[in-house]
Amino acid sequence: MPLGLYLHLPFCQAICSYCNFNRGLLDPALKTRYADALAREIENVGSSECGADTRGRRADTVFFGGGTPSLLEPDEVARLIAACRTSYDVADDAEITLETNPETATEPRLAAFRDAGVNRISFGVQSFDDDELRRLGRIHSAQRARDAIEDARRAGFGNVSLDLMFWLPGQTLASWRRTIDEAIVLEPDHLSLYLLELYPNAPLKEAIARQTETGGPQARAWQQAADDLAADMYLQALDRLDAAGFVQYEISNVSRAGSHSRHNVKYWQGGDWIGFGCGAHSTVDGARWKNVAATADYVDRVRSQRSAAVDRQQLSAQERVEEALFTGLRLTSGIDAGNFQRRFGVEPWSRYGADLGPFVEAGYVWKDGRRFGLTRPGMLVANEVLATFV
Repeated sequence: MPLGLYLHLPFCQAICSYCNFNRGLLDPALKTRYADALAREIENVGSSECGADTRGRRADTVFFGGGTPSLLEPDEVARLIAACRTSYDVADDAEITLETNPETATEPRLAAFRDAGVNRISFGVQSFDDDELRRLGRIHSAQRARDAIEDARRAGFGNVSLDLMFWLPGQTLASWRRTIDEAIVLEPDHLSLYLLELYPNAPLKEAIARQTETGGPQARAWQQAADDLAADMYLQALDRLDAAGFVQYEISNVSRAGSHSRHNVKYWQGGDWIGFGCGAHSTVDGARWKNVAATADYVDRVRSQRSAAVDRQQLSAQERVEEALFTGLRLTSGIDAGNFQRRFGVEPWSRYGADLGPFVEAGYVWKDGRRFGLTRPGMLVANEVLATFV
């Protein structure tokens, strides 16, 4: 499988109250220095003592993640894509994705990104309910999200993805269904459906606790639905998307035919990828490393020709088997035991079949010949199933 290239941009115009990614508020001067350092890191690939020398390898996906990568200028994006093509054998039909927030998207700007080489846009919409967006700390409105999607189409993008979130504070099953139905009307090519995770230090977690202590209507507006309702949100959304012609290919992702995220599939199929930028992770042939997390430290290291990579580890054979099972079962296509054995030297059903048997009987795991995977109800208890492999 060709490499995937991931480029991390840590800058945001505002910090969402739930976010746990490596990000910070936009500093225009630092952003300019950072983009230059990022291009240098890509151009100097292979010089890191923590990473494998991957220069010249075939790559067929480039993914700008963040943060808010659409805060880059189009000429900066073009330079970074050119750096990737200089250091790697990037396929002519490579999937090149730019994560974009609706408030940063205009038709001329999106057209400029298209001219720079981006061919897939992923919008962080999260909800089509303005009250839900405000509680998340998002600075775009539902209408701005609708307009951004139309702007992307007019700018020439034939591959548009939307990120949506459920189990939000104050969200009901009815409001979530409305968000899904609005997304369907806008005809995206791909949708990602994420369950809200509240990290210990997330401001949103504190806000929910503070608001719900007050009691009354204000408290109800900040409450999260019961766990079983979150499961209903997930299943009903997928049922609606099924009916609209989308195909689920991973626990949290659906697409039109041929529009799955080629880059993200690499993660789930145990492929290799190189991460550039502060806090970016890389995995090549069982070796794993990450870059320093602090933005200024990363820039200083690259500009002074020091490695940004730290924390190298070599996965053991057993760790690679376990990880391939964890990620492979996220895909609706499941795992082919024969292919798995050829790759890792382990026949997974022979080793784990006895433990998986009760999940098959309960309807959480399907088995078809040598292929097996999670059923849709099984995806709701995926962690329980995956504990079998530890």
